[in-house]
Amino acid sequence: MALTDLEIAQATEMEPIEKVAAKINISEDALERYGKYKAKIGFDTLNALKDEDDGKLILVTAINPTKAGEGKSTTTVGLGDALNLLNKKTMIALREPSLGPVFGLKGGAAGGGYAQVVPMEDINLHFTGDMHAITTANNLLSAMIDNHMYQGNELNLDPERITFKRCLDMNDRTLRRVDIGKGARVNGIEREDGFNITVASEIMAALCLAEDLMDLKKRFGQMLIGYSKDGKPVYVKDLKCEGAMAMVMKDAILPNLVQTLEHNPVLI
Repeated sequence: MALTDLEIAQATEMEPIEKVAAKINISEDALERYGKYKAKIGFDTLNALKDEDDGKLILVTAINPTKAGEGKSTTTVGLGDALNLLNKKTMIALREPSLGPVFGLKGGAAGGGYAQVVPMEDINLHFTGDMHAITTANNLLSAMIDNHMYQGNELNLDPERITFKRCLDMNDRTLRRVDIGKGARVNGIEREDGFNITVASEIMAALCLAEDLMDLKKRFGQMLIGYSKDGKPVYVKDLKCEGAMAMVMKDAILPNLVQTLEHNPVLI
C-alpha cells in the first residue's frame, strides 16, 4: 500500500537548518531560528548579496494539478531536487500556503509524494506566524477605521463607501458579507462590511511587492480605505496608522528557510 504524503514527510529525518543554510553560503549568525528545522533570513544577509552575480531563474507557473495533486509545488520541488542531484547549485522558492484550503478539498501546498518540503505540517499550518501577522495588520487597520468614525470622524469618512475589508485565514463563505456595529452605540458605527481570506488581502499584495520594511510601510500608506462623504478618496496615510501596521509585519517580511525531503534549501 502506497504511503501518504504525511507518512512520507513524517518518516524523513530532517537536517538541522544550519546545515541546510550552509549549502547556500548562509552563516549560522544570519539565521533567526524557529526551532531546529525552520529559520528566517535577515535583511543584512540579503543586502550583502546584492553585488553577487545573479543565478538563473526557472519559473514554474500555471499548472493545473492532477487528481493525485501533482501541480506547481510538486513540479518545482522535484525539479529542484533533480538539479541538485546533477550537482547544479539550486535553491527552491515557493509561496507560503494559506491555512484555509488545507482543511478543504485542495489540501496542503508543500508538494507531494517524494517531492515535498518539510516540516510539512508546520508549513501548512501556523509555520512562523506570517499569515497571522498579515491578518493582524489588516484587522488593525479595519479597527482603526471604525474607531476613527466612532471618535468623531475627522476625515469625514462615508460608512457606506469603505472599500477596505477585514480578513481571516479560513474558508468561511458566511463572512463574505456581514453587518457590524449592531446594538448599542458603544459597539461602534453600524455598517455593512465583509471578510476576505487573508492571502487575498491587499496587505498580502503589498508584502509580496515590498523590498524592505520601510518600503512596506510606504505601500501601506498608499492603500485606499474608502471615500469621504463628499467623494474624495481616503488613504491609510490619512489615518496615520501605516507605521503601526508595518511594526506588526517586521518579522513576516523576512523569508523563511526550510528543506526538501532530500535536504535541499527552500525559501518560502
